[in-house]
Amino acid sequence: MPSYLKSMSTFLCSLLLYSLCSTLTYSVELSGNNGDLTFDFFHRDSRHSPSYDPSTTRFQRLRHAVDRSLSRKSSLTALHSTSSTGAIVAPISLSGYEYLMKIKIGTPPVEQLAIADTGSDLTWTQCKPCKQCYNQTLPLFDPSHSSSYRPVSCRSHQCTASGSSPSCGRKNTCQYKVFYGDNSYSFGKLATETLTFDGGVSFPNFAFGCGRENGGTFSDTGSGIIGLGGGSISLINQLKKSIGGKFSYCLTSRDSNATSKISFGSSAVVAGPKVVSTPLVRNIPETFYYLTLEGLSVGTERFANAKLLSSLESSEGNIIIDSGTTLSFFPEEMYNWVEGALKDAVKGERVEDAQRIFGLCYKKGDGFRSPAITAHFKNADVVLAHDSIFVETEKGIVCLTLFPSEGLAIFGNLHQMNYRIGYDLEKRQIYFLPTHCSKPQ
Repeated sequence: MPSYLKSMSTFLCSLLLYSLCSTLTYSVELSGNNGDLTFDFFHRDSRHSPSYDPSTTRFQRLRHAVDRSLSRKSSLTALHSTSSTGAIVAPISLSGYEYLMKIKIGTPPVEQLAIADTGSDLTWTQCKPCKQCYNQTLPLFDPSHSSSYRPVSCRSHQCTASGSSPSCGRKNTCQYKVFYGDNSYSFGKLATETLTFDGGVSFPNFAFGCGRENGGTFSDTGSGIIGLGGGSISLINQLKKSIGGKFSYCLTSRDSNATSKISFGSSAVVAGPKVVSTPLVRNIPETFYYLTLEGLSVGTERFANAKLLSSLESSEGNIIIDSGTTLSFFPEEMYNWVEGALKDAVKGERVEDAQRIFGLCYKKGDGFRSPAITAHFKNADVVLAHDSIFVETEKGIVCLTLFPSEGLAIFGNLHQMNYRIGYDLEKRQIYFLPTHCSKPQ
């Protein structure tokens, strides 16, 4: 095994713990004017994030993102591999979440800054009284001060969908338990509340977790989790009647002064002469958004389709798109072909990555040039942004941001930047539109 793969393997860990995705469906009706449901959606390392540390260099922030990405990939693979048993791993290490979003819970509404993630379903926040809570910047949510808080019965559909082993508390109330791949956890009561977004758009009877015991590797920035996955208890499916199963986001580059945006409902429709679309494939677990990858191109050379099909797990639904994974991971055979093609095509001086994590690195300079890489999804060709393929990982050194994988293939957020990406769970399609995401939409 190459040395960089050995080094990479030291980052990969997963503990098989539990969360359940139910096939039951229910939804929350919109209260008030639906308006333009578009909100700020910012990276945890951006200047707009409360967790932004100006003392760290952009190279350190990138290294941390790579570490989180490798850890997340391991947990996502474990979830995918064990889903057929019915005991589903919570998908990611909490230090691996990448994007934050503001919501408000309760009546009167109380602001929460939560980690938004397409690889999770249950939305939860830390609550009073708390037996064991991690430190957070914002005040804890106190359900006793909200007139709209209602505990959920342990015989309800919501309780069944909230976890693999929900239990009954006093007065027949649903108790949830969520574990994550790095030993982080959240235990508490499942309840319904009024969910409010900026601008006063509110959704009553939203099922969420009121966490009374939470711990692990959470930072003090986030109050909890916003589940944007495909499961029935996710925000997207609970709000389905109002938003039509549609959401979209536009991720700015990491050094941009602008915030990324996330939209829901009619404002999430992605259209235009340059838009391409590919089917969302139903697969297990239903939390994930599965696409079909038919090939990769380096410049004008394309990885042969027959060879591709032998290297992926299946021809349909063979890759997931994930907002919380920074890097992109492809089957080892495909990655090796891409690396070989790049070695032949790239103009520049090869160097070793000092930490031996990245597989292909060059000196940055006037002589460095790289061809385009295109991901060929079914019916949709997506050209990776040139500055996302090779990224400066230390001063004067650029490295390839594609990685080999022996398991699950993942299309990460670094290669989604400067595309407006729309999810339509009703039509089972995902849309890509090249967009300067830092400009007003």
